[in-house]
Amino acid sequence: MYETILVPTDGSEAAMEAAKHAYSLGERYNATVHVLAVVEQSESASIVGRGDEKLETLREEGTDSTKRLVEEAQSRDIDALGAVEVGDPDRAILKYGNEHDIDLIVMSTNARSGVGRFLRGSVTEKVIRDGDIPVLAVQR
Repeated sequence: MYETILVPTDGSEAAMEAAKHAYSLGERYNATVHVLAVVEQSESASIVGRGDEKLETLREEGTDSTKRLVEEAQSRDIDALGAVEVGDPDRAILKYGNEHDIDLIVMSTNARSGVGRFLRGSVTEKVIRDGDIPVLAVQR
């Protein structure tokens, strides 16, 4: 049913919970799990004069997050790949999904909350609304 599953991560506990569901599906369907961290451009440019330095720090954090999840998947004998992209999270997730023929996106519903969610909206909601790839939204 599923050959490729995408699990976006921001390093949060909520993303880790979503990854557990992706692993379960990966095991069941012998699917490859793709782990994607997206560095938001607005965050990387928030420190005037230090945008490049901040971007590199955020990339490293994204790389660490994806590496942990890929290693966890591989320890369960699941084929897994990791990637880090820069841009708007919802757009980057959908672009990656389309470019890699992803069959299912598994993501958390509540990594962002409060004012950030109000101002920018939920990434999960945007992926569901704007994409044509099925989404399993995991609520903690």
